[in-house]
Amino acid sequence: MNNFSSRLLGVVLSLLMFCTVALAESEYSKIKESGTLKVAIYNDFAPFSAGGQGIDVDLAAALAKKLGLKLSFLPFPAGENVNDDLRNMVWKGHYLGYGPADVMLHVPVDPLLKSQNGKAEIFAPYHRELVRLVTDIRKVPSYENLDSITGKNIGVEQVSISGALLLAVDNGKFRENVKIFPTAVEALDKLKAGELDGVLATKSEIENVILKDANFRISEVPFQRLPPNGWVIGMSVKKENTELIKLLQNATSELIASGEMAAIFAKFGVELVAP
Repeated sequence: MNNFSSRLLGVVLSLLMFCTVALAESEYSKIKESGTLKVAIYNDFAPFSAGGQGIDVDLAAALAKKLGLKLSFLPFPAGENVNDDLRNMVWKGHYLGYGPADVMLHVPVDPLLKSQNGKAEIFAPYHRELVRLVTDIRKVPSYENLDSITGKNIGVEQVSISGALLLAVDNGKFRENVKIFPTAVEALDKLKAGELDGVLATKSEIENVILKDANFRISEVPFQRLPPNGWVIGMSVKKENTELIKLLQNATSELIASGEMAAIFAKFGVELVAP
């Protein structure tokens, strides 16, 4: 490459860098001018966001406070997959006219998901979610493995990881005794009412409803199709909004380090699991 070409390349790279920085500053300047952080949270997703309260609701408030901004929520129904949710709530907006928000909470921090969504940055992990089995010890006195719940009525949420796992394990061995509910919370309420023997759900959903009731046992259940360490959740912002990404990452790290994040989870009976 000759000297002229080298200089030209340098100029082009400098211009691209300048444009990228300017775009990032412009993106965040719009948020600062509005004075409000718009946060996308899932509808009917206890204990994280349901009925205007939950872990993600309080986390959003803590993040907005750290950034010196007011808070506005954009609750939304889950799409067919997280890719749809990222498109609708992070970088494009929904065809029905709402979105995008400035940041979306409760996003799996997953390499494959990141690779499929080049216009969204997925970052700031704040919790590790796990699937667990909770059983009524009066009906299931001991638990060693899944054989311990043979013939027992076990509740799951429809269209959930828990439901798919339990219905498929051992060629559908437990299928006749799997009871399907609209939400995990409804299944857990039935368990507490004595109408089920157990529920397979996420650990956070179980803890939020059971609240350390000594009549119920929470057990780890290894499934071949499930990562042994569960999955990490974080947040997502439009890729080019690098200033907001940096600020939210710092704020999240501060909330974890200070213990405020754990306190937010504990308020809803949930143990924060380090990502």
